[in-house]
Amino acid sequence: MRLTGDLRTLVQGARFRQLLAVRLTGQASDGVFQVGLTSYVLFSPQDKPNATAIAAGLAALLLPFSILGPFVGVFLDRWRRRQVLVLANLARIAPVLVLALMVAGGHKGAGLFAVLLMALSVNRFLLAGLSAALPHVVARRELTLANSLTPTSGTIAFMLGLAAASGARAVMGGGNRDALVVGAAAIGYLAAGLLALRLPVDLLGPDVDPARPQVRRALTNVVIGLLAGLRHLRERPTAAAALGVIAAHRFLYGLTTVATILLYRNYFHDAASTDAALSGLAFAVLASGLGFFTAAVVTPMASARVSLQRWIVLLLVLAAVVQVVPGALFTEWAILLAAFALGLSAQGVKISVDTLVQTSVDDAFRGRVFSVYDVVFNVVFVAAAAVGALVIPSNGKSYPLLLCISLGYGATAGGYVVLQRAR
Repeated sequence: MRLTGDLRTLVQGARFRQLLAVRLTGQASDGVFQVGLTSYVLFSPQDKPNATAIAAGLAALLLPFSILGPFVGVFLDRWRRRQVLVLANLARIAPVLVLALMVAGGHKGAGLFAVLLMALSVNRFLLAGLSAALPHVVARRELTLANSLTPTSGTIAFMLGLAAASGARAVMGGGNRDALVVGAAAIGYLAAGLLALRLPVDLLGPDVDPARPQVRRALTNVVIGLLAGLRHLRERPTAAAALGVIAAHRFLYGLTTVATILLYRNYFHDAASTDAALSGLAFAVLASGLGFFTAAVVTPMASARVSLQRWIVLLLVLAAVVQVVPGALFTEWAILLAAFALGLSAQGVKISVDTLVQTSVDDAFRGRVFSVYDVVFNVVFVAAAAVGALVIPSNGKSYPLLLCISLGYGATAGGYVVLQRAR
């Protein structure tokens, strides 16, 4: 009852609702955008993509987050964050419209990925700006609940955008429907930018700090801080081991992601059935998202009964099992069940690792350690896609790969148990 009351109080705040509307509109548009690009790059009838194409796409999607992430805060602590939300959303419109024209013209290759990088790089400022702005629109006592609600609702908005765009694309006729879907995302970004204008220009900060260093010095301090965070991790084995687990899990999850895309594109459906393949993949993404949501519900309950370390081990064992049963059946229903279980495992491990890192590192180093965490989380996933380009067959079906991934999850669980006992 108290949680319900706190949630009601939180959503009654007008400024919080306005900030949340910006997030939900932007992330729903992200879902629309990714459907259009994924369909064009990986599900065109004339192409039969391999793991290399998927690796390139994931690199374009994730590397901007990894490279820009640690440095974004330097500028968010200097620029008015309301303006960041307005201008960054509006700045995405131009490259997205260019991409829509390139898709309509059938362009692919380095030029397409260059424009895609421009569009996605801006997103880092938006997500970080939304997080930095949150304490300015909610009371301190409501901040934990707000931090739980906003990312979850943003993910749901993304999936709704993905589902809506997939459905709209399926009923569209003509050869330019991918371009229309991509262009529709620009409308969503315009709406998000306009919604941000409802917030007072100085409401979201940053608060004036006369002692803050110059930009060049602050950027240098970011690099120094990352190195200091790594040194601090050597002195905090609980956090270091947890980060090792998330890195291994993320690598194995990346291999599974690449294989799943190829299964839907080249194994479950023939080359001409691109709509059915894309719809099937969308269902797999939704199943994984349901697993994410389930993890957010059950992990707090599980951690009240067992330690977070033990819960991590159980989730790793679950991931190891579902790779083989039902994963090795290589049917669409089996993949949906495996996607749900892997989503539960991935998000449950991440929630647990987040908590272990938060509670086992000194507060003075927490931001720097999480910057390292952010880089590792994304770079390892891209590395997995690169490895997948070498070892995953074009149709995604590989019993040896499933066995290796399953053994990898098992080895990670066993290694983590050994580390805990050694300590």
